[in-house]
Amino acid sequence: MIRYSLECAHDHVFEQWFDNMADYDAKAETKGLSCPECGDTQVHKTLMAPNIGGPKAPVQPAAPCGAPACASGLCPSMMG
Repeated sequence: MIRYSLECAHDHVFEQWFDNMADYDAKAETKGLSCPECGDTQVHKTLMAPNIGGPKAPVQPAAPCGAPACASGLCPSMMG
């Protein structure tokens, strides 16, 4: 499966999943794609940032109040 970001002639941007690149090409060639907002069949692919599955940065846990934990590990709302 592959997901493309698409745009119609009326500048509506939406995403759609396809079985493969050939599936998109076949549907685009036969005007088998349509904008879910306006129904326009003049649809083309737009630029998308690639989703590269590399390591994720560690997430620092939030303090109980929801604020990011400070360097000393104390909740900022409890200081004062």
